This record gives sequence, structure tokens and C-alpha cells, in this order.
Amino acid sequence: MSGPNTNFDPVQVTPLEAEQVDQFVTDALAAIAAAGSSAELKQVRIEHTGERSPLALANREIGALPPQARKDAGKRIGQARGRVGQALKAREGELAAAELEHRLATETVDVTLPVELTPRGAIHPITGMMDLVSDIFVAMGWEIAEGPELESEWLNFDALNFPPDHPARYLQDTLFVDPPEHHLVMRTHTSPVQARALLTRELPVYIACPGKVYRADEFDATHLPVFHQVEGLVVDKGISMAHLKGTLDHLASELFGGVTTRFRPHFFPFTEPSAEVDLQCFVCRGTDRGCRTCGGEGWIEWGGCGVVNPRVLIACGVDPEVYSGFAFGMGIDRGVMFRNGATDLRDMVEGDLRFSRSLEGIAR
Repeated sequence: MSGPNTNFDPVQVTPLEAEQVDQFVTDALAAIAAAGSSAELKQVRIEHTGERSPLALANREIGALPPQARKDAGKRIGQARGRVGQALKAREGELAAAELEHRLATETVDVTLPVELTPRGAIHPITGMMDLVSDIFVAMGWEIAEGPELESEWLNFDALNFPPDHPARYLQDTLFVDPPEHHLVMRTHTSPVQARALLTRELPVYIACPGKVYRADEFDATHLPVFHQVEGLVVDKGISMAHLKGTLDHLASELFGGVTTRFRPHFFPFTEPSAEVDLQCFVCRGTDRGCRTCGGEGWIEWGGCGVVNPRVLIACGVDPEVYSGFAFGMGIDRGVMFRNGATDLRDMVEGDLRFSRSLEGIAR
């Protein structure tokens, strides 16, 4: 770097001449005034006040002047840099105010609008299906009945004509509650609610019993240890199998859209005669031998039903010579699978809100 001259020389370095310094200031003020945003002003600041700006480079040349000229040159450069700094500060305030006003105008929020403070939930498809089934029966004039999930062995088995050695009473099927001498079980079906209704209500009885039941089953894609059923019971004078068929046809039509049912002979301790209920395939209507839903059979197993066994009526204090009735039971979980094509029962119990939202509206 050039050192100071010891001899007086009136000739100054060109960048330090008054006219040149004034030009630097003029250019800087023009650029500041032309900046239309804070980002543009930031670039102007770098170009006119940064280390490589004209004024910064001129300031470095002061050291090359003789002692007698440094004072004037330093004062001139200092004043120039001060003017540019003040202009930058003033323009920065103007742009900040303008940008704030623009944001306030374009980003207005209507504080009177309702705000969702928590994530939106969804009705679980099983709950939705239970509500739908209940609505169908209430529209038919039936009542909805409920009962405890911890049930007495007598109501769960004996009152429903299950003999003492029936396989359903074994530990591999039923969850008994300690101590065993209390004879309490987690109900294996909602049929105990029917027995309770016959013991406590005046006849005739028209009830549907949706609820949770328990079995000692594996937890896999097609089995759950805790699942849901809906059972129906009618006890009145002159009730026959024909009334049962008409009721199930109506229920199937409401749930699955115009399908019918068929009965296949079966055995249940609490009904005689008994039948398995099949749904006409709601996908192919029995016309597609390659249908994956029904396996080409045209029918899908739905549940069990039959005329109430006289022994059940007698156990519940009803005269079978005067009254008759029918009962049926279907799986709610399986109904949800039928309606939306779900293939894994575990999806229904894992608590993933995305699953419930994906089926929202299907079960209603």
C-alpha cells in the first residue's frame, strides 16, 4: 500500500475529488430512491456501502494523501457516507411501512369465522353401522335393548337351552371370570339381553340388541376376541317363520340395497327350527361365476336365525302354548366388511383415524 507523502503535494487522488465524491453520493441516493422492496434495498446497501462500494474504496485512498490534505478528504468522505446511511435508513422505514400495510390489506383474517381448534374426528364405522341398524328397527316399531357385558352363566347359556356339556361352555371358546364359583362370563353373544327382556318386560316383545361380545378367538385378519353383534327377538301371538323371513329381507334390503336372503337348515340350541341366513351377493347378484366376493356361489353367509325354542320361552316364564317368536343374530363387523370391501378386521380396532375417515358416510 502507498505510504503518506512527506512533502506537500496539492494534487489529490482522483476518487477523493469533491466532484467525484458528490457523484458517488448522487448515484447512491438515486439507487436508494429506486428500490421498490426491502430485498432491492438490501442489494443497494451492498453496492453503495459495502466493502467494494465506491465510497469504501475512496476511503482507503485517504492514507495516500499528504498529512495536510487528509483532514479535508476524511471529512468529505465521512459526510458522504453519512448522507448515504441516513438515506438508507429513511428508505428502509418507508418500505417497511408500505410492506406492512400491504400485508394487512391482503392477509386479513375474519376473526368472526369459526375456527377448528382440534383435528376433526370421525364416527367409527362399527359405531355407524350399529346406529344404522338401530335406526332401521326403530323405524319398524321395535325397541333397542341393552344389557351388561359381564353376564351370568345361567343367562348366557342355561336360559338359552345350552346343555352343561355344550362345547360353547369350554374355556377355548368362553372367557370365564374369576372366581369360577361366581359363574360369571364375558358374554359370548347378545342373546342374554333377549332372555333379560322376556324376564322383565310385558309381552309382546319386539327388540333389537346391538352390542359388544367376547370370544377366546385369535387376533387375525378374520377373527377378533372382541367383536360386535346385533340380535333380534320377537315374541307375540301367531309369530311364524314367514315373519322372520320378511324381517330379514327388509333388513338386508335396507343395509345392502335390494338384496334378498335364503335359509339353510342348521342347529342352534335356542331356536327350533333353525337356519343359517345367506345374503344374495350384492356385487354380482349371483350372475358372475368369477366373483371374488361370493366365490361364484351367488350367496354370502350372514348369520343365524330360527323360531324361538319352547324351552327358552319356558325358562323365561312365557307360555309356549300362547306365544311364539323368532330370533336372529348377525355380526356387525362382518356387515361393515360387506358394505365397504374391507379385508382385515384388525383395521377396525387399531384406532387409526384415517381408517374411520376413509369409511365415513359408508356406514350411514
